[in-house]
Amino acid sequence: MSLTSALNTAQSIFNSTGTQSSVVSNNISNAGNKDYVRRQAMLTTSLNGAQVVKIDRAQEDALLRQYLKTSSQDSAQQALLGGLEDLKSIMGGNDYETSPSTYLGVFQQKLQAFRTTPGSTVAAQGAITAAQDVANSLNNASQSVQDVRATADKQIATDVDKLNTLLSDFEKANNAVKTATASGTDASGALDEREKALKQISQIVGVNATTRDNNDMVLSTSDGTILFETVPRTVTFKSQDIYTATTVGNSVYVDGVALPRGSGSTTTGQGSLQSLLQVRDEIAPNFQKQLDEIARGLVSLFKEQNTVAGPAYVPGLFTWSGGTVDTGGTAVAGMASTITVSSRVITAQGGDPMRLRDGGINATGLVLNTTGLSGYTTELDRLYTALGSDIDFDPATGTTVGFDATTGIDSNVSIMEFATNSLGWLEQYRSNATTAAENTSAALSRSDEAYSNETGVNLDEELTLLLDIEQSYKAATKILNAVDEMLKSLLDIAS
Repeated sequence: MSLTSALNTAQSIFNSTGTQSSVVSNNISNAGNKDYVRRQAMLTTSLNGAQVVKIDRAQEDALLRQYLKTSSQDSAQQALLGGLEDLKSIMGGNDYETSPSTYLGVFQQKLQAFRTTPGSTVAAQGAITAAQDVANSLNNASQSVQDVRATADKQIATDVDKLNTLLSDFEKANNAVKTATASGTDASGALDEREKALKQISQIVGVNATTRDNNDMVLSTSDGTILFETVPRTVTFKSQDIYTATTVGNSVYVDGVALPRGSGSTTTGQGSLQSLLQVRDEIAPNFQKQLDEIARGLVSLFKEQNTVAGPAYVPGLFTWSGGTVDTGGTAVAGMASTITVSSRVITAQGGDPMRLRDGGINATGLVLNTTGLSGYTTELDRLYTALGSDIDFDPATGTTVGFDATTGIDSNVSIMEFATNSLGWLEQYRSNATTAAENTSAALSRSDEAYSNETGVNLDEELTLLLDIEQSYKAATKILNAVDEMLKSLLDIAS
């Protein structure tokens, strides 16, 4: 080997080790960065020794696709579970102590106590107070259900704004990747930024990524709607501040195409948006319908026969804003929000609680206890029996898309059983969603670990590589020292 060759070899080693050291140092400094993908200096050998030809990024497309899929599924399932937990909380949590079912049970007991002592004004007042608690629980639950819908609507608006911002960030990173690829420069930094935006997008909406020439990427939603191609597609949504039982929420549009909502306790939704739409437009409205049916059942069970011109029956103990007794057998939207106890039996409002025993609460001229017997129980017996008798409810209240039909609510049961079944429906839906959420969380964790193992920074490996680079550097210094000694000897001979 000539001295010139030796010097060239040493220089090649210094250049290579410098680049390698820089890459390894950058890897180590980003060891805690989840959005960083490990780099590696790729070497080739020639007559002049080894040299770095490119900086390779540890990209794993198959694992990335799996991660994006599990990320979307888990985000959707967690959003669904959050909505179901909110619905459970408005019923009083684990014991459902503030649910209409609980207050109906107390009311039934108080009505039984009034039957036992029909002459007691204290017992009469106890039954009326319990009836007011039932009405109040339906009012509060109905309002809370609509609050859950409004909260979901606001979160949808937030997610849509975030999605549009992420798509804009993705465009900038994608342009930077294309520019670097076309010019042959290192695109690792831009690829990291693009992948970071892609991961966040997958949490909001299911996304499929396709790479084209020049490392250009196209994004589409899980149902095939283009989300990004050269430029971002517009995602639009019009939020609503106030929700009632009759309010229909607005759709989310991706490039003019409505985003479908998820369905089922193990939701079919991909990303948080579809599950939020499911909570707002399917689950909460269905639960509202069940509350409305409880209210309709109470008005119907406690109705009084009309003795004057007009409808055959008028509301008795329980009335509502409509002031009628519905006989259609279908839910009346929002009825639970306005049901109340007639003022004619409320002492504080000038009423007489004994009208519950004697009849004629709202029906003009109707008095069943014509002789004013203190032991009269005929009407109380009828009302108590009615609470345990089967009636027809709207069969649509037990139907939810993607939910096992065998666990729906029976449409011909007593009002007491219907109210209990309503809680059972919610609890089973929530329980199934909880199990599914645990599964999606575990799947995401495994995907994240697999992807991280292939693309993340392993400090032990990087430090070992750094030691190897150090040895290469030492070898180059030895070559340089040997050349230096030879040159000195040559100069000494020449002099």
